[in-house]
Amino acid sequence: MINERKSPKADLKRSYTVYLEAGLILALLIMITAVKVTLETEPPQVIQLDEQEVVEMEEIVQTKQIETPPPPPRPPVPVEVPNDEIIEDEMIDLDAELDFDAPPMDLPPPPEEEEEEEDFFVVVEEMPKLIGGMAELQGSVRYPEMARRAGIEGRVTVQFIVNEQGKVENARVVRGIGGGCDEEALKAVQKAEFEPGMQRGRPVRVQYALSINFRLEN
Repeated sequence: MINERKSPKADLKRSYTVYLEAGLILALLIMITAVKVTLETEPPQVIQLDEQEVVEMEEIVQTKQIETPPPPPRPPVPVEVPNDEIIEDEMIDLDAELDFDAPPMDLPPPPEEEEEEEDFFVVVEEMPKLIGGMAELQGSVRYPEMARRAGIEGRVTVQFIVNEQGKVENARVVRGIGGGCDEEALKAVQKAEFEPGMQRGRPVRVQYALSINFRLEN
């Protein structure tokens, strides 16, 4: 029996208890140390963000354009018109007796409208006279080449005014044949000179007319 107690198996059981207690003690110490030790952690880093540009939104008030009306037109300036006519007051006899059996009186005709006075005469005591005569005037006329080629012949009548100095004014063709003959006749008459017409011993403006002949030589 003594030999069994001293066997290695008996020693292992005895040392197992010692080891178990030592392990528990060691685990307890580790836990106590772990609780007491304070782990230092780094403070959290603050992430700095870039400042964003602040955009202020202003409310835009839409304005309405006011259309101004155009200025009123200026009133016309009154022009004083002289009144040379003098209206005579007519006397009405209120005491006159009315005869209802008498035939009706004819009403006077309405006054005729006065025509505008022309500044020239058509017929005067002494009509204007062409200086040099009609033959000289006819000889100064050039026959247009275009009318000659086209065989145009005829008479061109030019009407004009002979003023107080015997000069031709307001010349115009009242009857033409074309082909350039009208223009040549007008040029010849405008260069002509006259002795002015006379009325009551003084020169006056007289309406006159001349005819220029265009004939082709055979």
